[in-house]
Amino acid sequence: MKSEIYEQTDSADKLKEECGVFGIYDFSGEDVASTIYYGLFALQHRGQESCGIAVSDTGGPQRKVLSHKGMGLVNEVFSGKHLAKLKGDIGIGHVRYSTAGGSTRENAQPLVLNYVKGTLGLAHNGNLVNAPELRRELEYDGAIFQTTIDTEVIAYHIARARTKTASVEQAVAAAMRRLSGSYSLIVMSPRKLIGARDPYGFRPLCIGKRDNAWILASETCALDTIGAEFVRDVKPGEIVTITPDQGIVSDCSMCLDETKGEKPARCIFEYIYFGRPDSRMDGVSVYNSRLLAGKYLALDSPVEADLVVGVPESGNVAALGYSLESRIPYGTAFVKNSYVGRTFIKPKQSSRESSVRVKLNVLRDAVEGRRVIMIDDSIVRGTTSDRIVRMLREAGAKEVHMRVSSPPFLYPCYFGTDVPESDQLIAWNRSVEEIRQIIGADSLAYLNLDRLEQMVGGLSICKGCFTGNYPVAPPTEDIRGEYDR
Repeated sequence: MKSEIYEQTDSADKLKEECGVFGIYDFSGEDVASTIYYGLFALQHRGQESCGIAVSDTGGPQRKVLSHKGMGLVNEVFSGKHLAKLKGDIGIGHVRYSTAGGSTRENAQPLVLNYVKGTLGLAHNGNLVNAPELRRELEYDGAIFQTTIDTEVIAYHIARARTKTASVEQAVAAAMRRLSGSYSLIVMSPRKLIGARDPYGFRPLCIGKRDNAWILASETCALDTIGAEFVRDVKPGEIVTITPDQGIVSDCSMCLDETKGEKPARCIFEYIYFGRPDSRMDGVSVYNSRLLAGKYLALDSPVEADLVVGVPESGNVAALGYSLESRIPYGTAFVKNSYVGRTFIKPKQSSRESSVRVKLNVLRDAVEGRRVIMIDDSIVRGTTSDRIVRMLREAGAKEVHMRVSSPPFLYPCYFGTDVPESDQLIAWNRSVEEIRQIIGADSLAYLNLDRLEQMVGGLSICKGCFTGNYPVAPPTEDIRGEYDR
């Protein structure tokens, strides 16, 4: 049987990372490519399929944009020679993960367009629910698409609006009025760097400053990595324009009116799983959110045990929170293979190895003869959870109690998290007891739904994948397989 190449992140029971965006404008005229490189490196957890950088010299020819992108990790796609050729004081970067299909170099970002008004660079994190409709509209107007990503749809709408507006930021606002769904955008024009967030704020975006340079990034951890100071988050619906003449100019014409009951809907999984623990999003610490999730699990679903462990990486902090609240010792039960690359060879079916064992191994000395509480961030289909439970038992664990730092998935997500259709979810039409029996744990409990707002300090969040109540009407046709990030 022929061997198959599998993504490191390709597990039937784990959510996939989001995309990450990064932009910088150095008013001193210094080259920014290496800074973008390190910013993307800090955002690598948000996407490992492809990456890219595009830069421009604001003092040079307006239509000259230098770019390089490719499939793979940041340190695989870029070398010192690549970065040395990317001369420019303004630039954007992107790391990408696609929800389904479309994993090709053509779909790698940033996108760079040449049009009647000059050049336009765009990096995007999110999913549009009306991408097929907007795409068909453009196609009937004669547009020829080079990619299958909705980012190109956004770029075309900005370019088209720019021919009728006085500035590129006005064109971004005009395009946003046509977009429905989730998007955090960084737009590079010849003399401006623009950041924009959808009105519901599904995906994060923040502003930073280092010396005479201004930065836009998906997460604050990227600012820390390059030695930049966090300034503030871009508000849901806000457009910020960065120029040497005016610094940061804000346009909130697309922001929701909360006095009328309109509320943002930030993706709760940015705090449960996607975000790096050292990031803060909309003023809330990812680390503290996960710590609270673990404490709430201990309060709401206690069980007698000898050891609390987390499934690396996002389960670790929640496990620590459970331990602190329950006073059951926290320990390490899993050794993660840090040297598994972006891809690896899947063993033949006749082999005893599995992709889970390639990535994780159990510390027998830590769990043998003990009652273990295992904390994980989610259960999607259940196929990985049952293997990990089995691995703990094979290593001698006397009991295995599973606690999950999110509620059960019952509905798909259309806003950038690849939660599949309901009939593929283990929790659909099953009780918690039935799920427990399937994964083989001695007990099982999920985070209570009403704890979600509490773990993020009362932020308004999206809970559609748990409740089926979406802040934006879902698409009439499933966009996730054909149109992705």
